Amino acid sequence: MIPLSRPDITEREKQLVLEVLNSDQLALGPKLKQFEEKMASYVGTKYAVACNSGTSGLHMLIRAFDIKDGDEVITTPFSFVASSNCILFERAKPVFVDIDEKTLNIDVSQIESKITERTKAILPVHVFGQPANMDEINRIARKYGLVVIEDACEAIGAKWNGKMAGTLSDAAVFAFYPNKQMTTGEGGIVVTDREDIAKLCMSLRNQGRGENAQWLHHVRLGYNYRMDEMSAALGVAQLERIEEILSRRAQVAQWYIERLREVPGIIVPYIDPRAEMSWFVFVIRFEEGISRDRIMEGLLRRGIGCRPYFQPIHLQPFYVEMFGYREGDYPVTEKVAKSTLALPFFNSMTEEMVNQVVDHLQTELLAACR
Repeated sequence: MIPLSRPDITEREKQLVLEVLNSDQLALGPKLKQFEEKMASYVGTKYAVACNSGTSGLHMLIRAFDIKDGDEVITTPFSFVASSNCILFERAKPVFVDIDEKTLNIDVSQIESKITERTKAILPVHVFGQPANMDEINRIARKYGLVVIEDACEAIGAKWNGKMAGTLSDAAVFAFYPNKQMTTGEGGIVVTDREDIAKLCMSLRNQGRGENAQWLHHVRLGYNYRMDEMSAALGVAQLERIEEILSRRAQVAQWYIERLREVPGIIVPYIDPRAEMSWFVFVIRFEEGISRDRIMEGLLRRGIGCRPYFQPIHLQPFYVEMFGYREGDYPVTEKVAKSTLALPFFNSMTEEMVNQVVDHLQTELLAACR
């Protein structure tokens, strides 16, 4: 069995978690502050506010930028569902823009046509760790007076034109689920240069308490979105070796690309020359006429972890029920989603494992094409 993903935990992570467990403080303690300071320094922002998930971070930013009933936020239908759900949490409306078929990110040439008097923000997603075209997104945002929120949950360490993901907008969010480049178990973090947004997120994550955080004094509606000390300790240890982690993943991706580049019927990931990829997952596409599902079933029978990435958000059952979306509404997203397959991908993956996956993939591909 080669799993789809596997967290990379060393003795250093265990040591820091044990330090917390041997202390008297399991929440809102020194490890949280240390993790936030290290993340702000790494990304290059003034502030970082850790929370219990990337979804929570995105929701807090929707609240912090006063996006509410009747407002519209332009985003992509090719993403994990949280990037749109966070808009619905505040009764605003996600307005989808189809994707670029090469990068799989939001097609910036279509954004302006979706802007209305109700548009409040643009929420691009750096899909699979490749930054969206933030130069053009920010140009449009400035022209129309819109907020830009980066969903960088899959893109820790990625760059666009040499600038770090997370610094390319008014505020951004990273996430640390166990399949991400680095993990805190569950967890996320908001990064921004805006003091007002950072302070508001600190309050929102902590049940709406004020700046002095008096325990039973609540100045606004808030949530229990706090990151615990054990998760923060994991984050500190993982961030200490983030460059090593990203380098290992880049090597695994390169092994895959070298093996798969010339395989008929397979499309390897395209990287925009202006982008520096942070490899979250390794997703291939199959050319038209090849059954992705048949190949996936065959790989799973052989013990090779794999999964479709992503399913279109607009065709998720409750989005269809709520908005009446139909097949054909976003044709590029739908075409891409039917052809994608995430292959096993994790820090400790060896070249031998990659070769094993590719050998099985080629066998199933030949069988599917007969």
